[in-house]
Formats: sequence, C-alpha cells, structure tokens
Amino acid sequence: MTGPQFAGLQDGYPDYMRASIEKVEATRARRLKEGTLAPMSAEARAELLEAWHPDYKVDRKRDLSVGPSKGARMPHEVADLFEAYPTVDPDSIDLSKPDFDVSVLILGGGGAASVAALHAVYEGISPDDILMVTKLRHGDCNSVMAQGGIQAADRENDSPAIHYLDVLGGGHYTNKPELVRALVEDGPRMIEWHEKLGVLYDRVNGDYLEAHGGGTSRMRMHSAKDYTGLEIMRVLKDEVLNVGIPTIEFAPAIDLLLDEAGQAAGAVLFNLETEEQVVVRARATVLATGGFGRLHIQGFPTTNHYGATADGLVMAYRAGAGVIDMDSVQYHPTGVAYPAAILGQLATEKLRNQGAEPVDSEGESFVYPLEPRDVESAAIIRQCYGEEKGIETPSGIRGVWLDTPMIDEIHGPGTLKSRLAAMWMMWHRHGIDITVDPALVFPTLHYQNGGVEIDAEGATSIPGLFAGGEVAGGVHGKNRLMGNSLLDYNVFGRRAGISAARWAKANEPKGLSLKHVKTYVEELKSAGVGEDRTAPMILPDYRREAVTERRLDALH
Repeated sequence: MTGPQFAGLQDGYPDYMRASIEKVEATRARRLKEGTLAPMSAEARAELLEAWHPDYKVDRKRDLSVGPSKGARMPHEVADLFEAYPTVDPDSIDLSKPDFDVSVLILGGGGAASVAALHAVYEGISPDDILMVTKLRHGDCNSVMAQGGIQAADRENDSPAIHYLDVLGGGHYTNKPELVRALVEDGPRMIEWHEKLGVLYDRVNGDYLEAHGGGTSRMRMHSAKDYTGLEIMRVLKDEVLNVGIPTIEFAPAIDLLLDEAGQAAGAVLFNLETEEQVVVRARATVLATGGFGRLHIQGFPTTNHYGATADGLVMAYRAGAGVIDMDSVQYHPTGVAYPAAILGQLATEKLRNQGAEPVDSEGESFVYPLEPRDVESAAIIRQCYGEEKGIETPSGIRGVWLDTPMIDEIHGPGTLKSRLAAMWMMWHRHGIDITVDPALVFPTLHYQNGGVEIDAEGATSIPGLFAGGEVAGGVHGKNRLMGNSLLDYNVFGRRAGISAARWAKANEPKGLSLKHVKTYVEELKSAGVGEDRTAPMILPDYRREAVTERRLDALH
C-alpha cells in the first residue's frame, strides 16, 4: 500500500507471519467447499469451558466478605472495589440544602440512561424535573461502540418464545426467567420505536436485513452496517437534546443517598473539573452506569470505554442492593491481537455471521464460527495455549486467524467493505486490508454478564432505585448472546424510566442520609478489610504496575 496515510507504517503483517498466512490461503478453497464445522454437543461445550474458559479458574475469584450479597463469588479485581472504603466523608457533607432537587435522577450518559430519561418524560415527568448526570460526556459509553446488531424476533418464522429459548440456552439456564421474558417480548416494540425516531437499520427490498448471531436459532440480528450502536446512540442522543432533558457532564456519582426510611433519595456527585461534591435530591433514581470492563479482569485487553469501572455497582451495593451472577465475565472471542496499536478492540461477531472463519496457524478450522461466545472464546484460547497452534505477535500476545477474505468469496467482491465498513477501516489505518489478508484475533474482555439484581420492571431491592443496561444483572445468566446487550439497555432502560416516573409521582423522600455509608465502613472494619483501597474508582490509572505489567500469564 502506498500514499501519505501509510507513511512510516509497516505494510501489513511482519514477514514471519506470512508463512502462516500462506497456509490459510492454501486451505481456503477446500474449507469453502466443505463448509464450517458442526456446532458442538452440550457435553463437549461443557468440557471445553471447564478446561479453558477464564471464568473457570477458581484462583482468580473470591467470595465477598461484606454486604447484602456476602459470600457471592466474583473476580478479585471487582471484589477489591466492593471491599473498599468510600471516598465520601458523610460528616463533611451538608445534606440540608441540596444543590439540585428533581423528581427523577438518572446516573449515566449512555444508552440505558438516555432511554430511561426519554421514557420518564413519556410517562409524564417534565423534562425540567429530570436530571441526567454522567462521568464523561453524554454518549461516551459502551453503547456507542457496539457493532454487530440488536436482536428482535419479528420474522414470520420467529417468535419471542423462540428468542426466549435461545437466551436461556446461551446463559446456561441460569438467567432469571421473568427478565428474559421481558427482554424478548419487548424486542419488536423497541425496533419500531427506533424506526420512528430515525434509526436507519439495514434493509433489502424494504425488508430488514437480518442475520444469525452465535447461539441463535433464527436470523433476527438487525444492524446498521457494523456501527449499529453508534447509529442507535446518535438518534437517542438527538432525542434527549430535542426533548430538553438537562444533562450534567463530567460529574460522576460517588455515593447514593437514602432517606430516613431507607428509600433511594438521590446521589452525591463529584465535579471532575472543580473537585467539588454536589448533592442531588431526587424522588426516584435510575442507575445506568454501565459495567466493569476497564478493570482488565485476569489481565485481558478490553473493548470497553474508559469509564467502565464498576462505579454504579459499588454505590448500589454499599447502599444495600444485592448483586447476581458476578462470577461470570464475557470475553468476546475475536478481539484484535495485532497490530498492538488496536490490541483488544472488537472484531465484531458480524464478521463471522457473514462467513469469516477462525483458523489456526496451519490454516485449519477448529471450531464452528457461531458457537456461543464463551464456547468460541474457550476454543480459541485452547488452540493458542493448549494445542500450540496460535500465532505469536511481537508483543507476546497469541492469536488465531479470522479468515475475513472468505466474506467476499461467499457473497461477492465488495461485500466486506460495504457491510463492515468500520471493520475494514480499523485495520486499513494500520496497513492491513482484511479483504486480502486474514485478521489476527484473540478473546478480549467485553461484557459484565451479572450486576445489580433487578425485577422485570427494573426495580432493585432498594425502594426508589431502578437500574437498566449493563449495570443490572439477571437477564443474561452466565453468558450473553450477541445482539442482546443493545436490546437489554433499551428494554430495561425503558422499564426503569417508566417505573422511576411512576414512583416519583407517588413518593417523597423523608430527609437525606448517608448513614448506610457509615454502616458499610463499620462492616469493612469488622471483616478486617484494610483501608488502603477506596471506591468508586471513577477512572482507571494506567500508571499502576498491576495494569501496565500484567500479562496473560494464566493462559500459559
């Protein structure tokens, strides 16, 4: 490749990788003729997960020693934040004169927060009586980074019941059934709402262009090329602005407020610019702060945005909300392994549902391309560190090839660049054309399967506190299927917003209190937890040895 955009860049892959790429090219015609490997049996999947998936490494987790879900198992990185002291000093904050007083407070600035805010308005709360506060900017979130699509059962050969069974199977039957039912039944409604707002989903001859995702039995993946999350968030953000919902940016919440009866009553914010603490009194609070993807669980690279540091989980737990499925982490099977400049970024599952096949260093298939994500990830890890058939990069990361040129071989020249423009450009910027050469991939930390436990209306165990999106747990069980995260935040963002609006109309906080923070501190001390850690983290510190020097040692 030539041109000023490639000045100073190596053209494509290092020479030592070329011998392996030649093997991939040599086997491609045969693989296309033979078709993909068959999906694994349930028994084979279970055996593979037990042996190779990071979730099954017992020494990488521990049981919580404090709080409402004491004894719950979770990764050390997350438990470190739950078992940490607050940054708020309850005795130093004047709660008698709140800086803001609103009916509905929404914590977060991503998809779930935006959907909740809009539906609180639709439910009759004045926009001026809602406040959305976010750690970074409105739209700085994982929602905007989602690529492959959103599931919704709206075809004649499909139904919410079939979608329901797919979700339960993908989650290893550990999901909360009432949450799965809400997810799948509301799916078509959410697509219709998006269309009315102006989301431009892909269509062919007027019909939705839908595809399979890993673990699905029907083609129900709606997409906007490979920037579906960006397209949905574009429209949601515009609607929030058009409706006139006030938003405060760069002001993360650092602790929830309760009233004298133990009901949610707002939050304490931290202004990142002035370093002032701000008190917001609210009749109802919606938690939409996202997940923990920036904690680099077990040293994995991540697809997550910079602010995904489990803040909402910590605050809700400290206030008394229980958590569920916190032992389960989703690693997306195909994160970028090379080049190092984009290590860990998402190589969307849509590449595989369009025909790209994972192959090893010998150019051989080793797994059905659309297994559920945990199974697919485990197979790739096994191939790299068990079978020793991965390709090692100059930075020491191993990966397998995702044979992306197969997409144009199957669907015709130009298909990949047309349907997956963002993917093509991501590698193109680094001198690699994935219509010509395969992409090197390895699992990357992607999603928090569990979270704060909610019911089907988005309510937590704390009266007046509602939650939606990645911060909430129960819907996905131990593994999320592709396309259900975008659906999740829309369905439960909507339900949380409606529930919060209804609660706010009927309830008034009776005073403001941070007594729960003091109680939690005493519990930490009683459990012998040292005072060297504080939480929420707010932003990750990449100067720390724990992150900068951590490698995927556990995989060797």
